[in-house]
Amino acid sequence: MKLVIQRVTEASVRADGNMIGHINQGLMVLVGIGQDDTMETADKYLKKMLALRIFEDEQGKTNLSLADVKGELLLISQFTLYANCRKGNRPSFIEAGGPHMADELYEYMIQEAKKQVPVVQTGEFGADMKVSLVNDGPFTVILEDL
Repeated sequence: MKLVIQRVTEASVRADGNMIGHINQGLMVLVGIGQDDTMETADKYLKKMLALRIFEDEQGKTNLSLADVKGELLLISQFTLYANCRKGNRPSFIEAGGPHMADELYEYMIQEAKKQVPVVQTGEFGADMKVSLVNDGPFTVILEDL
């Protein structure tokens, strides 16, 4: 699994010209699911992501988690995080999870996140999406190989 986590002041996602997800302050997360990922993998990554202290406290230090700032969460499936560009100029995606498995695991992550975060918005699995965000900082963290 690979997560690209961006601290945002706002973020949105559109599919077919329609706004399908929008958040204010919080985390916009691109979720890449690999062939070997499981529910246990998703649980571990979700726990780590939600515990990250990447929001500023009153002294300007990054000491606060998403829950501490009552932040919102936007999860967007992104198989291209598994692009392998070692050979040639056309990326290979063979390490990405298959569509059926990846969709199930993405939906599982959404449901688990909703148990812990009051506002969870999502993209649409497999859709051509347009993502807009205002990265706060900018502050971006990549989680992989946990």
